[in-house]
Amino acid sequence: MNQQMIIGLFHSMVTAGTPILFAALGEILTEQSGILNLGLEGVMLIGAFSGFAVAIYFSNPWLGLLGAICSGAITGFLFGILCIGLKVDQTIAGIALTTFGLGLSSFLGKPFVGRILNPPFEDFTLPIVGNIPILGKIFFVHDPLVYISYILVPLVWYFIFRTRPGLHLRSLGENPRAADTLGINVIRMRYIYTILGCILGAVGGAYITLAYVPSWFQNITSGRGWIAVALVIFSGWNPLVAMGGSYLFGGVDSATLYVQAAGTSIPPNFLGMAPYVITILTLVAVTLIKRRRNRPSVLGIPYDSEER
Repeated sequence: MNQQMIIGLFHSMVTAGTPILFAALGEILTEQSGILNLGLEGVMLIGAFSGFAVAIYFSNPWLGLLGAICSGAITGFLFGILCIGLKVDQTIAGIALTTFGLGLSSFLGKPFVGRILNPPFEDFTLPIVGNIPILGKIFFVHDPLVYISYILVPLVWYFIFRTRPGLHLRSLGENPRAADTLGINVIRMRYIYTILGCILGAVGGAYITLAYVPSWFQNITSGRGWIAVALVIFSGWNPLVAMGGSYLFGGVDSATLYVQAAGTSIPPNFLGMAPYVITILTLVAVTLIKRRRNRPSVLGIPYDSEER
């Protein structure tokens, strides 16, 4: 494998990992507040479809991104009503959301199957850093959403671990009653972070249809939402580690495409399965070693301010 192929592989690693990274960042914020959202796959599908449909209609990917953000906010609010307002079991609500997202996107997306978005988000080279040998071509020749993800990761990390509002966020998942006693509106804040988490999940889905594969077909996210949920555990609810895990999946996914292009005798179905198997095994191994360190204490447990 020559240098250009290696650069291409690592460049693809970043691109393939970006939708998972957005979704994982959103899930970290939601879970830090104590809400478990297993419906991330459905959120990504809804975001992928709504973003693509709006972008096709207006021929503008930025408006498509706005459409995905709006759909994510609505989905997050409805999920919040179920889990926070009505205190429905969060595991059941999450699975229902995934099923709903798959069904809704498949039904509404039928007229869009096979259509190509033109124009999609296109790659461009960042000034100065894009001219760095090798690294510049890997990390700084991408579309705008990749650069936004670069900014989001340190911002979310700093917010969670270095600011007072971030401390309040972590208190929601550790001891909401104590947070309530200190005057923090637990219910309202959980709604906010649930909605924000779904917005980022929807952006992750929209990235697939607006940049990565600017087209639409059924179940286009291909399980990436589940991978993002697993990555949150793997990362110890740390955005910086989640970024590495996202690129790990992206790298394995891209490597299988290169192997297929090389004309290997390995069955294509097995190669298509390999990224998920390898990533999940890695996540399981790391999770066992960490023993769920930093897991929010009341994750998935509804909060009732009236209970004493």
